[in-house]
Amino acid sequence: MSVLGPVRLDVNGTPARLTPLTARLLVRLAAAEGEAVAARRLYRDVWQQTAELPRQDLRGRNEVQKRILELRRAFDLAGPGLGARIIRTAQLPTARGVETTYQLVLSAEELDSTEFTRLVGDALRAAPASAVRLLADALRLWRGRALADAHGEEFAAGPVRRLTQLRETAQRELIAGYGALGRHDLALPVAEQTARERPDDPEAAAVLARLHTRLRERHGDELLRHTLRGLRVDVVVVRGDLFDQEDANLVVGFSDTFDTSTDQDVVISRESVQGQLVDRLFEGRHRLLDDKVRRGLKEFTPLATESVRAKRRGRRTRYPIGTTVAVPVGKRRVFALAYSRLGNDLRARSAPADLRLGLERLWPSVARHGLFKPVAIPLIGAGLARIVELDRTQLLLLIVETFTESLRADPAVSPELRVVIRADELERTDLSAVETFLREVDDRPATPPTHLT
Repeated sequence: MSVLGPVRLDVNGTPARLTPLTARLLVRLAAAEGEAVAARRLYRDVWQQTAELPRQDLRGRNEVQKRILELRRAFDLAGPGLGARIIRTAQLPTARGVETTYQLVLSAEELDSTEFTRLVGDALRAAPASAVRLLADALRLWRGRALADAHGEEFAAGPVRRLTQLRETAQRELIAGYGALGRHDLALPVAEQTARERPDDPEAAAVLARLHTRLRERHGDELLRHTLRGLRVDVVVVRGDLFDQEDANLVVGFSDTFDTSTDQDVVISRESVQGQLVDRLFEGRHRLLDDKVRRGLKEFTPLATESVRAKRRGRRTRYPIGTTVAVPVGKRRVFALAYSRLGNDLRARSAPADLRLGLERLWPSVARHGLFKPVAIPLIGAGLARIVELDRTQLLLLIVETFTESLRADPAVSPELRVVIRADELERTDLSAVETFLREVDDRPATPPTHLT
């Protein structure tokens, strides 16, 4: 039986059909919270008869008995004699003689308001993880206002006040429990509902404001986060500096010659991501980076070697677009990706097809050498490689698209793709297009695994 909302009586899983007066009588008995109620009082409260008529007491007793019989028949559908066990009759001696009383006897499992009270009481004595489960279960029992069919009635005032206050306590404790577990995101909808229900409550408004502040602080420079459906993989866009992503592997774009020297800004500009790599992670020692890149390139076959006359500065051995060298830096990797061609005039040139090919070859290398760490990548192609055919949004989409496609072949490429965008690039980047694309990825049917025979 449910009274945390419009009254509902389910018997063997099927809603019982009660006449309005009988349903109201059931609510009146439930409002007594296990206490016996005299037939005279039931008639007055349910029928709301105010005028004294001849033989009023007899008429009232008969009306009440008819509705009690209807209720017992409804309960008997769950088992013979159950109605008499649930609605008990007793005789109460009074100054006016013996008076018939009726008492509704339901267990916690049979009455939602009793179950709600028990769950909240257990939660208040439990540790946070158990408490949030109990409180969430308790609050799910509510379908509207307590004893909604008797709202405003004097007989319902006490139980409604108690249940409403207990619900407010449950909401506050659930918010606090989620906070203790660090799940402020789960606390937010509870706080929002509380603030909607109690618009004049300054405490509810303050709790909601604190949660909003905490969540903004948690996200920091995070602009977008999407967890791909069915995979423990997040696609994240953050505002900031690539080299501040200390918990992640990094992707840095290179030319096909893998030059590293930033001397006099002739071959590699100090302002480029490559140049910052030398300064930020290798303390300006480009030869240290150069040695690590050379060792990694030994497993790749060069395409060609330029003559000294043709290319007077920088390295002269060229490698295929998409060549990716995993450079160890402490406990993480820097993936040096060749996606542009460095001309003999020392200008880097790339095209959308080169970038796509490079990215498609990057992700298998990340899966192989990335130690299953998050991988951070800048808006590759937006700098000196001069991919003018694609705007910032298209470059971002290409990075995300090739990454999600790689998950079809290997779902364990990385637990997180983190695209790092500089603040000055944001106004030219449409993140809503990325969110739309990721939702479409979620809606695609899963690709069945390939079985070799």
